[in-house]
Amino acid sequence: MSNAASGALGFLYKSHIVAEPGFNRWRVPPASIAIHLCIGSVYAWSVFNPALTRQLGVVAPAADDWSLSSVVWIFSVAIVFLGLSAAFAGKWLEEVGPRMVGVVAACCWGGGFMIGSFGIATHQLWLIYLGYGVLGGCGLGLGYVSPVSTLIRWFPDRRGMATGMAIMGFGGGAMIAAPVKGWLLTLYQRAPDYLGARDAVATVVEGGRVFAETAAGKVEVVLATAAQAAPFGGEAGVYVVGTGNTGAAQTFLTLGIVYFVVMILASFQYRVPAEGWKPAGWEPKPVASGLVTQQNVHIDQALKTPQFWQLWIMLCFNVTAGIGVIGVAKTMMSEIFGTGMPLVVTASFASTYVLMISVFNMVGRFFWASASDYIGRKATYMCFFVLGTVLYLSIPYFASAVATNPALIYLIGFYAATMIIFSMYGGGFATVPAYLADMFGTMHVGGIHGRLLTAWSTAGVLGPLAITSLRQLSVNNAINDLATRVNPAAFTEKFGAPLAQLDQLVAAKTVTIAKLMEIAPAGTIDPTPSLYNTTMYCMAALLVVAFFANLVMRPVKEHHHHDEAELRAVPVE
Repeated sequence: MSNAASGALGFLYKSHIVAEPGFNRWRVPPASIAIHLCIGSVYAWSVFNPALTRQLGVVAPAADDWSLSSVVWIFSVAIVFLGLSAAFAGKWLEEVGPRMVGVVAACCWGGGFMIGSFGIATHQLWLIYLGYGVLGGCGLGLGYVSPVSTLIRWFPDRRGMATGMAIMGFGGGAMIAAPVKGWLLTLYQRAPDYLGARDAVATVVEGGRVFAETAAGKVEVVLATAAQAAPFGGEAGVYVVGTGNTGAAQTFLTLGIVYFVVMILASFQYRVPAEGWKPAGWEPKPVASGLVTQQNVHIDQALKTPQFWQLWIMLCFNVTAGIGVIGVAKTMMSEIFGTGMPLVVTASFASTYVLMISVFNMVGRFFWASASDYIGRKATYMCFFVLGTVLYLSIPYFASAVATNPALIYLIGFYAATMIIFSMYGGGFATVPAYLADMFGTMHVGGIHGRLLTAWSTAGVLGPLAITSLRQLSVNNAINDLATRVNPAAFTEKFGAPLAQLDQLVAAKTVTIAKLMEIAPAGTIDPTPSLYNTTMYCMAALLVVAFFANLVMRPVKEHHHHDEAELRAVPVE
């Protein structure tokens, strides 16, 4: 026993949590699911987007409010540090055990929310990046890997099901978090000071910003529509910037405390099986052929095999195709269908859409991982890439069709396609640990899995970067196109500035596609639903590449294997 394991924190180490004979292995999955439900709330990040992008204006974005692209990157940073921390924690997990890793994860994830709360309250974006993105991301990675190798060892008879259970909670975290976050935001929010209806308040535009004269002097204001003011119990008109509260800071603080407590309690439920343990009456089946091996590959040796990098590409591209969409899910639903079907696609409907993403993400993790026990991991990934490509290509069709004919059938088609996509997105995460165990053996699967999650880090950058960059390009093109169609006099009357100041007005968020559509000639097609079409074509192309990486998968060559004596002699520190 090491000195650390016998010290003050020794009760957290692996040697102190070896299960006694007769221990019920089904006590371990609930602890894993509880931790993953907490960290899985990262998938409901898009619920915070509206609040963070109008933190100062509250009812509508103010000039100094953070843009959607800058807020989305917080999610990306968290995913990057998830992968990096998981890669470095793989060997550490094998040494210290899941309880220690779970406790550190609780401190990072809960503490990250608390630091993020302070960043929101002081309007310091870098603090949110540091807290939620960096520290919270490390908590994500540590909490993510802590149960995987443990459950694979507890359930050698059902590897796919075990990893499905281990990771199911991560996909379902947003199912609970989305409505809870929405409720907390509503609980803490406060409308800004209301000056009156737009035609009753004299305003002036300076440098793209809107100002109003009050008894206290000139103040910056935002002009809110009835729909924007309604969630705050207000009405359309002029509101003073910096006088309200979106409730985001208080929501972050509340969640940080709750997540810390739940994860600490769950971590103390972890146990590891004794050496040589196996389920009663179970014997490993001899493997005649295929990709499954009963040999083991060391963590460092795994990186020297082409199979590891094929799996890396498969995971990276599958995640890239889904993670960018998850990050802006609520916004995307509102932009594609909110204009043409406002009575159906309300703010509540968009929030429910985020909730259903979480449901299918969670169910897909257990369903696809369990199915892989019967049809094989390679066949399961073939389903992901073939079906996923077809579904991604269908989304631009539904979006373009609803722009000219807002029929319910297109909304149903879009909804069904994205739900199946997210079930396979989650299924890819849940199946890959079992795929790794098949290819490299179970002895170091936790560490190898941690290193593979660097693919997730890469995807955490590529996905949001692609969707925000391509969307912004589409937005700029759409605004410039609409500007050529509107009457210059109507533009000046609408925005209080000439068309020559278009760039300034767009930068200050005074001019938007929606506001230009109000003065566009009759018959002009709203370009908003088609803002994501190019992105979807790119995502489909990535899945085609991943398909071929899986198609050429072969068993790991024998010279990468180690016999049991060698493995026991190899240090894991």
